[in-house]
Amino acid sequence: MTGTLRRTVTAIAAALCAAAAAALPGAAPAQAAPPPYPAKAEAQWIDRDTVVWKGAPDPAGGTLQLESGPDGDRRLRLAPGTLTPAERAKYPHLKDFPAFTVDPRDRAEAAPALRDRLVATRRAADGSLRETTGVQLPGVLDDLYAAASRARLGPVFDHGRPTLALWAPTARTVALELDGRTVPMTRDDRTGVWSVRGERGWTGKPYRYAVTVFAPAAGKTVTNKVTDPYATGLTADSEYSLVTDLADPRLAPKGWDRLKKPAAVPLRDARIQELHIRDFSVADRTSKHPGQYLAFTDRSSDGMQHLRKLARTGTSHVHLLPAFDLGTIPEKRADQAAPDCDLAAYPPDSEKQQECVAKTAGKDAYNWGYDPLHYTVPEGSYASDPGAPPGRQAGGGTARTREFRSMVQGLNGAGLRTVMDVVYNHTVASGQDPKSVLDRIVPGYYHRLLDDGTVATSTCCANTAPEHTMMGKLVVDSIVTWAKEYKVDGFRFDLMGHHPKAGILAVRKALDALTVHKDGVDGKAVVLYGEGWNFGEVADDARFVQATQQNMAGTGIATFDDRARDAVRGGGPFDADPRVQGFASGLFTDPNSSPANGTRDEQKARLLHYQDLIKVGLTGGLADYTFTDSSGRTVKGSQVDYNGAPAGYAAAPGDALAYADAHDNETLFDVLAYKLPQGTKAADRARMQVLAMATATLSQGPALSQAGSDLLRSKSLDRNSFDSGDWFNALHWNCADGNGFGRGLPPAADNKDKWPYARPLLADPALRPGCDAITAASAAYRDLTRIRATEPDFGLATTGEVQQALSFPLSGAGETPGVITMRLGRLVVVLNATPEQQRQTVPAAAGAPYALHPVQARGADPVVRTSSYDAKSGTFTVPARTVAVFTRG
Repeated sequence: MTGTLRRTVTAIAAALCAAAAAALPGAAPAQAAPPPYPAKAEAQWIDRDTVVWKGAPDPAGGTLQLESGPDGDRRLRLAPGTLTPAERAKYPHLKDFPAFTVDPRDRAEAAPALRDRLVATRRAADGSLRETTGVQLPGVLDDLYAAASRARLGPVFDHGRPTLALWAPTARTVALELDGRTVPMTRDDRTGVWSVRGERGWTGKPYRYAVTVFAPAAGKTVTNKVTDPYATGLTADSEYSLVTDLADPRLAPKGWDRLKKPAAVPLRDARIQELHIRDFSVADRTSKHPGQYLAFTDRSSDGMQHLRKLARTGTSHVHLLPAFDLGTIPEKRADQAAPDCDLAAYPPDSEKQQECVAKTAGKDAYNWGYDPLHYTVPEGSYASDPGAPPGRQAGGGTARTREFRSMVQGLNGAGLRTVMDVVYNHTVASGQDPKSVLDRIVPGYYHRLLDDGTVATSTCCANTAPEHTMMGKLVVDSIVTWAKEYKVDGFRFDLMGHHPKAGILAVRKALDALTVHKDGVDGKAVVLYGEGWNFGEVADDARFVQATQQNMAGTGIATFDDRARDAVRGGGPFDADPRVQGFASGLFTDPNSSPANGTRDEQKARLLHYQDLIKVGLTGGLADYTFTDSSGRTVKGSQVDYNGAPAGYAAAPGDALAYADAHDNETLFDVLAYKLPQGTKAADRARMQVLAMATATLSQGPALSQAGSDLLRSKSLDRNSFDSGDWFNALHWNCADGNGFGRGLPPAADNKDKWPYARPLLADPALRPGCDAITAASAAYRDLTRIRATEPDFGLATTGEVQQALSFPLSGAGETPGVITMRLGRLVVVLNATPEQQRQTVPAAAGAPYALHPVQARGADPVVRTSSYDAKSGTFTVPARTVAVFTRG
């Protein structure tokens, strides 16, 4: 029988059987397939009693209800209601939508209804379906399963025996797939947690969960084979989780239990180097482990020697760009592509380098890493062995754990504490995507949904919802694991403004509870800071009180201060013309040819306002610090304007983190390449680089610098190098290798509109600094960090102390454009950003015995040593493009 004939006969037989069955007395009518799941989910079940339905239809003689199951045979009736004050406070973005109350007679059906297909409907009086929409579930899940917030999830060991636990309250079933066999799991109806207790022999075995659940993205019930969101170990490419006991001494490097950390400093005194793990060593010929965690154990490498120099002169922390498990890098080296061009053979202004790099960008070993897949496992591509596939467990995937710890140990041994960049605000994927972990376990819960049920993507990717109880719990639990099990000393929160303030404070509280005696770490010494930007669907506290700049003031958790950054660099990161100048790039005092800078009068006015922004920054961004601004008015920091927002927002030093550059946007060298006149000599560019960095280094409060900025690091004008490969990103510790400038036009995807500006700069050999300029800049920067570390007045603790000790004696209507003079206790700091020598007369200093600070007087910069002070008049004379610190004897 042919295949076609067989299918025809089978279909006829099935039809006859169905007809016969329908004719039997008492037989149920044939069930039609359920209608397609709605494309939108405009109903939100916010707690067991209440549903909010955007644009809810008028029942008009019919009924509104929630319907669960393939046929909607479980129904929960809805009656018009109102939000309680508590509900309105918890869900401010829903306050104007129609609200409905779940019929008390049906509330017992809530839990079972959540484990099946669920829609909100309007039916006519005759029962016919008139309207339907999907239902958002996070609120009711948080209400019904509140007890889950206290559950221990993931692999938890007790005397060597693991218990595996997964929160999956909407799942019909969950089974454990362990090392090739299936093990049933038990559901706790109170928490929605499925768990199973294993044997000692489970340790080191690969596992994943088989979760049978209704998935709105698929429109049907599916069985997802998914890794553990609380995994502590993984096989290569995150194919399986590993049953990993982080307390196993085999996963620790020698001496881990006796690790001695550098002395902790208050956050207000932190001086931080921001560093990408691969950038650090991949081009370092002296490293034995290029591109790996273990590069930080190569004590004699050029990179580690440079970090030790920085540590000896005041740098306290190294901030590592994302090092958790990423979703965008092939972990096995055999799978990692590399450009097949001779990149070094092309001209410095060629398009060919970026073209060749772009061809392999999606498959190479490089990414910044803001693509989280598993939050609490180290990334495998930085390990010597990411882990063999199941069945071939050579190395077992545990090398990443041991080697991450070795990295922390190596940095600590160099005198540096370790900060992790963490990205809990989004995931690499959502829905039924194979790289979606959370959403394939509890669909629609872990991500923030918009009013129509689509996933918000304002952060670039699928936004998570840490305002939901179990996502917030995941953040806290993950951070505590990194701090306790990996001895990480600080955390930088990516897009922290997308987190609730309460959630970040919960992290702080959990860390503060860690003690050396109980946990092996002092949690109170762990520093926290993040990006407090205010944008997207959560902007202006639309859904909750955000962890934004102004909201976090007074918490002891710092936010990046973009006010002084923009004033120092000039313009903003998204200017169409990148030549818009600022304080440290020649505005008014050393103008370039760009019409975007405006007239001479406009330039002067903008420069003086920039100087006010920098003064506020030097105070630590204090809101209540009072000074005379450049117009002669007495103002508070909060009264100085920054694009319509207050320049000063900090309640105390330590609330605002100062910086002149970071991994985002162009490096500081590249910014100055665009903005300084093209004819500016390499030595003068180096001096302006040091001056720009000084505005952060010599401020109150913490400061951060992108690694390599003291070495004039360039990314060949790339403003967004997240996927630009080693060619554009690698650090060059040996000045003979250059600084990265002139490696071709930056990748077209984010930079092509700037190519007309970039091309003549990259082609100009005079802009590529030699060893003299590079080593001079680094040495001068280290002199400044040494002064900052040894002068206690740079680390004042309160607004009152800053107000008493710090002043800008020449600030006012007559102040010098391009020069800022600051008195701080027994110090006077002069920042001369002009191309001429400047004299600053401070009458109140007359007669006092000031002299150039001993560190600079004996330091590496011969130019600053020509600075002088005339005691009779109180005049400080400072060379062009120079930062000079004077001290009173």
